[in-house]
Amino acid sequence: MALSKPILPASLAAFALLSLLLCRPRCSSAGCDPPRVNPERSAVWGPGLDPAAVLPVRYFYIQAVSDSGENLTCSPGKETFQVRIASLSAREHVRIHVPQPLDRGDGSFLMRYRLYTSAAEGLKVEVLHRNQHVSKSPYILEGSPVYHEYCNCPETNISSWKSVMGCPSQEPQILQDFSSFPTIDLQRLTQEVPRRFAQRGGLIHYTVLNNQVYRRCLGRYTDFKMFSDEMLLSLARKARLPDAEFYVNVGDWPLETRAAEDRPGPVPILSWCGSTETRDVVLPTYDITHSVLETLRGVTNDLLSVQGNTGPAWADKTERAFFRGRDSREERLRLAAMSRDNPDLLDAGITGFFFFREREKDVGKAPLVGFFNFFQYKYQVNVDGTVAAYRFPYLMLGNSLVLKQESPYYEHFYSQLRPGAHYVSFRRNLSDLLDKIRWAKENDAEVQEIARQGQMATRELLQPTRLYCYYYSVLQTYAERQTGRPSVHPDMDLVPQPSDHSALCSCKKETAAWVKEEL
Repeated sequence: MALSKPILPASLAAFALLSLLLCRPRCSSAGCDPPRVNPERSAVWGPGLDPAAVLPVRYFYIQAVSDSGENLTCSPGKETFQVRIASLSAREHVRIHVPQPLDRGDGSFLMRYRLYTSAAEGLKVEVLHRNQHVSKSPYILEGSPVYHEYCNCPETNISSWKSVMGCPSQEPQILQDFSSFPTIDLQRLTQEVPRRFAQRGGLIHYTVLNNQVYRRCLGRYTDFKMFSDEMLLSLARKARLPDAEFYVNVGDWPLETRAAEDRPGPVPILSWCGSTETRDVVLPTYDITHSVLETLRGVTNDLLSVQGNTGPAWADKTERAFFRGRDSREERLRLAAMSRDNPDLLDAGITGFFFFREREKDVGKAPLVGFFNFFQYKYQVNVDGTVAAYRFPYLMLGNSLVLKQESPYYEHFYSQLRPGAHYVSFRRNLSDLLDKIRWAKENDAEVQEIARQGQMATRELLQPTRLYCYYYSVLQTYAERQTGRPSVHPDMDLVPQPSDHSALCSCKKETAAWVKEEL
């Protein structure tokens, strides 16, 4: 089976520049024997070194480089780098959570830190290797306060904000989604959407006006509004949002089935999942959104932490395909049956029964496995749940090959990944899955490269900065196509910004005085 050769996405150009001289240190089942790390030649970069890049968790990268100037591609050891972060002023106490840098196993490290108070005087970031400063360390973050996540200090210069966040000039999925909506008639929207979709599950009617968020809930199942609420509020604290009136679907399935050429045509519904049969405008899933907002706080598995928990080196992984999940699609039950018949190729099991409870006796219930332990296996099987399986981005960030079921469902970033280049696809009915696993076992070097390219592309596409860029671009594109004026309806409630009495916030763009704000 011939697969196309992987091509490095253009968006990874910055990383590629750091990898022009690629080092291939000796790797074996005993681990890696990389060259000695040169702290001066090693590289440090990322938005966590820019005070203007306000994020729930700030982050940056460290690339270990040898004495000869080559990037290490195996881990030089989890304790290779140490990071110290503190206020520039001895008079100011800043609460900061500073964990150990995450070893990504390929010579690079991911450093995360979460501020619990703002740093009025700025921060000093020291990156050390054996007590020697790395690259241009110490890094001084000054010129403006380093804001706490809950500081309500939106940037009004959107071009400047996008530059700081590294936003791409365009997002292919957004262009595709809005091609069905050259104009958006707000009067028609507010009349038609409640009538057609209010009883379909959960729909949230939002208006953003003067950078404040208002909403009303439609339908029976609207608890997941907390994810869209929290993201909109977080974005509004960072950049001034365009005035807009829109509907967010907080259910699983995309809703709008009309085609662009139908009369009447489709209406734009913002959903977490898209499909080839619908015309919804896709936002990053609630799972990805929650992961970014709650990193180092409310979640264990997030898009950053998984990058430092990808299991053993490729050569040491179990050479079988792996799956665990609940019974949310019949193909998953078939997968478990295939595993029983082909244990040398596949380890798959159902951990919970809800949709097919009558099948539990036949299929059997598998024990739970911690997600990071998935990566003990060389191949990961991704099968749809009720819609797209929201574990896919986490699997792609590991260092295993992802085998993905062909599917009509997709998340916001899927269009920038290609089968054969970033993952290997198999038929929806699973009929060729075992053949694909056998092919992978016989073509180990090619498969490892596909896995590496998929991991690199997903690291870039799912950076927290890109999440904020994507949300803003959707709202901006939507607002530019509105006809009519967004309005706050009588039955809408203001969604208040959260209070954090421990954070001192002052927006220098508005006032020079430091005051305690009730956010």
